[in-house]
Amino acid sequence: MRALTFGDVIDDVLVFPDGRIRPDTDTDAQIVRRPGGSAANTAAWMAAAGVQTTFVGRVGAFDVARHTALLSEVGVDARIVGDPDHETGTIVVLVDRDERTMLTDRGANAFVDPDEIGDALLGAVDVVHVTGYSLLSGHAEAVGRLVDRAHALGTKVSCTIGSAGSISDLGVDVALDALHGADILVANLDEGAMITGKQGAAAIGAALADLAPVVALTLGHTGVVVIDRGARQFVPSIPAQLVDPTGAGDAFTATFVAHVVGGVDPVNAARRGVEMAAIAVSVRGARPAPAAHAAAA
Repeated sequence: MRALTFGDVIDDVLVFPDGRIRPDTDTDAQIVRRPGGSAANTAAWMAAAGVQTTFVGRVGAFDVARHTALLSEVGVDARIVGDPDHETGTIVVLVDRDERTMLTDRGANAFVDPDEIGDALLGAVDVVHVTGYSLLSGHAEAVGRLVDRAHALGTKVSCTIGSAGSISDLGVDVALDALHGADILVANLDEGAMITGKQGAAAIGAALADLAPVVALTLGHTGVVVIDRGARQFVPSIPAQLVDPTGAGDAFTATFVAHVVGGVDPVNAARRGVEMAAIAVSVRGARPAPAAHAAAA
């Protein structure tokens, strides 16, 4: 099986304050720098799940070799373009137990154009994964064209809604138009409520099921609701030592999508997804360690 993800690749600056943040003075904190970006993270976790994965993205010109190497060492075929005019995207993530506050500079990510992904690559994979971040910066119509091209070539499309705040700013109708016809849809509770206008997992899940035949509605540390062509089932999460929730959603999504496209029924695919998410929250950073890829291989 082969997969393609494209879009955001980020330098994460993870901040773990030692107590309450005090304004206008110092607060002791542990600060960790890690590679990130939802699309790149998803590619890394797909590779960890044993999928041949290609990632297409854009960083500042001086960072091409570094980010290519970081993805290559976890088994991803990284096709990264250097932007001569814009720096690599950066996110400062303030981590407070299972909650995160993110300050985002998309940088070169804003110039990843879905129209530049050729049909030869799109038709050579089994699934192309789209994140909601790829819709930003005026690319929503191009993403819609990519979804149509993928389907015309016989390639499945999976998508995650991404940041509820960003999609709200973009416009829900714009996002839904771009992602029409997705085969697999993953959203968390806040994202699901935002794009459906519903409240409560049951109502949100039912509305999401009108958008895609296979849906995973993630409920944080509780678990996930899986809807497979109208049939609904809850899959509980797995207890794990919470170190850093960054990347847990990408780990679940990558594993869930990989197994569904690979022929596993969605409920069992979700079970494998929550297992991978439990691994993700137990370490700092949003991607698997290179050893995880070696074990999968």
